[in-house]
Amino acid sequence: MISSGHSASAFLLLLQLASPALPVGGFSYSEGLESAVDLGWVKDESSAKVWLMDQLDLIQARSEMPLFHEAIQAWRAFDQHQLIDLTAWTLQTRETFEVKLQTQQMGRSLLIWLKNQNIMDSEKIEFCKELPPTWPIVFALCVSQEDISVEDGLMTFAFSWAENMVQAAMKAVPLGQKSGQSILTAITQEIPMAVRKAMSTPRHARQSFAPHWAILSSQHETQYSRLFRS
Repeated sequence: MISSGHSASAFLLLLQLASPALPVGGFSYSEGLESAVDLGWVKDESSAKVWLMDQLDLIQARSEMPLFHEAIQAWRAFDQHQLIDLTAWTLQTRETFEVKLQTQQMGRSLLIWLKNQNIMDSEKIEFCKELPPTWPIVFALCVSQEDISVEDGLMTFAFSWAENMVQAAMKAVPLGQKSGQSILTAITQEIPMAVRKAMSTPRHARQSFAPHWAILSSQHETQYSRLFRS
């Protein structure tokens, strides 16, 4: 739940960032899900739910969200060395060409959107442009304002991911809206636990190790027929 201490503008910013209408192209990526569908591993509501719940637990909560948590704190302190290190880790742990392009493209698009909002210090915008921008680092910049709690920033980041992935499942499997909402409800019930896990993960324990997922992503690069860019 969004903290009552937020200003109205901060609350609305979180809603914008969580919306699938955010103009960053998130709808065009399935993050390996389309390969799993092509191989018959994901074929219905039940298997799609298991796939996405595993992705939340094994990738988001262990890698993306701890990274994002550290990035929020780095932006608040404007620790440039830490932000450079986090950006390097982000790019180094993208195991395939597709997922690396995804984080770069979405990061650039989100930075353009943020710049147009006129709510962020121009020095931070320019520094982010030079990092170069990546999705989790730019998203962290968006929620690094002091009137947004770190926990709510993480909730927003996780829900944004969940919304896009459920939309991808609905198109790729395909699934109806009822099934999509059922999966989204199941994921959102687990997001608070994933947030707590991410916030308690020390820097040395942050990890990116999902070899099966990386193999699927590699296979998707040459998949004969596809809807998504990853």
